[in-house]
Amino acid sequence: MTALIALGSRRELFVDHFLIEHLDGAALHLHSPIRREAVYQVSQPWDNACTGCYNLTQDGDRILLYYRGFYPIGADYADGAASQTTNLAVSTDGIHFTQPELGLVEFNGTRKNNVLIQGHESHNFCVFLDANPAADPSQRFKAVGGTGQSNLHGFASPDGLHWTPVKEGPLDVTGAFDSVNVALWDDHIGRYRLFSRYFDTTGARVRAIQSCTSEDFIHWTPPQPHQYADDVPLEHFYTNATTPCPGAEHILLSFPMRFLPERELDIAAMDYPGNGLSDAVFMSSRDGVHWDRPFMEAWVRPGTDQRNWSHRSCTPAPGLVQTADDEWSMYLSENYGWSTNRLRRVVVRPHGFASVRAGYRGGELLTRPLLLEGAALRLNYATSAAGSLRVELQDESGQPLPKYALEEMDPIYGDQLDAPVAWKAGGDLSGLKGRPVRLRVVLQDADLFAVRTLLSGR
Repeated sequence: MTALIALGSRRELFVDHFLIEHLDGAALHLHSPIRREAVYQVSQPWDNACTGCYNLTQDGDRILLYYRGFYPIGADYADGAASQTTNLAVSTDGIHFTQPELGLVEFNGTRKNNVLIQGHESHNFCVFLDANPAADPSQRFKAVGGTGQSNLHGFASPDGLHWTPVKEGPLDVTGAFDSVNVALWDDHIGRYRLFSRYFDTTGARVRAIQSCTSEDFIHWTPPQPHQYADDVPLEHFYTNATTPCPGAEHILLSFPMRFLPERELDIAAMDYPGNGLSDAVFMSSRDGVHWDRPFMEAWVRPGTDQRNWSHRSCTPAPGLVQTADDEWSMYLSENYGWSTNRLRRVVVRPHGFASVRAGYRGGELLTRPLLLEGAALRLNYATSAAGSLRVELQDESGQPLPKYALEEMDPIYGDQLDAPVAWKAGGDLSGLKGRPVRLRVVLQDADLFAVRTLLSGR
């Protein structure tokens, strides 16, 4: 017997097969982001071609962009160099960023700069705003940074500017911490999570992702390697850029930079040291350990810019910000290792990372049995002008429910982020509370991104 899913009133995204029992003429479809403008270009003496490890945090009307500024190149090249800096840029719209003169750290004889801290921890300093309701206000910003094996440090700040270590020495956690490690508060489990890198040595030595949890941000559980389906090959993941999905925080989204060390694009005009190519992929999880990868293709390709066809470019920055009612912004590191090193904004549809898609010939989705709490069903969907979408409610055995059969609903069409569903007799579902229900969705040239129910019909 198929297990019931207690949908409650939460939003569910079609990024995996969690709700899906059967697809006929339809399939899960990955939606790549749309590239927009470059929002930051290296230019200052405390930046350079290896500026990177960009990450963003939204604090009210401020969007704070943290990044490694100065990185020693040439004979002084070293991940653990004490000369590295963490720098800050600030924006109110996610598009235009300024570099404040902070006066905190002297660099090349001046404090007129945007440098926050200097030291080996700046190699990959990654910040988050602590949403833990029990968090000390003097530590409402937290961060991790460090390099090398088992050398990750924790930091806290009251304002995102002034940082102090949370303990003497590194955190008690093992891993290979030379790339961007992501810490966050997961309200769904009431604990901190840390997503970091390690080397999987079960076969070839592969860069991979692990995670652990903590109640206090200091004492951490032993890291657990990410687990995937048996038919998913292990690929080099250099970073992870993991975030709880806004409005569906029980789903974790991750955007690893995929590294292919054996590949090199043979372009005579390019004189770039080091082998390897990179792009970005997408995956999701509901427990932080088991990860779904129904999409093996790239979420972001290097594109026509030849300077992105080199290692460590196309790296998604941790952080997702809402820049319009119908737009989420994420950010992508480009041209790593070049003087044109920059950060580009990319935009995604809210909750629109993937969908159930059917073409013009049509298709259907049938969900597993659901228990609904809400009194109204709402959909995030898009159709063509000729396309449409209809919904039927069935009992657990697959029989249409009276008043909710397919023929009782006029086709809907358009592009809506959170639209109510109604049949000819109305859209009230309150009489179905506690009763197993399946959703049958018939699509033609349409995408269904997400579904949720409301406790009231409004």
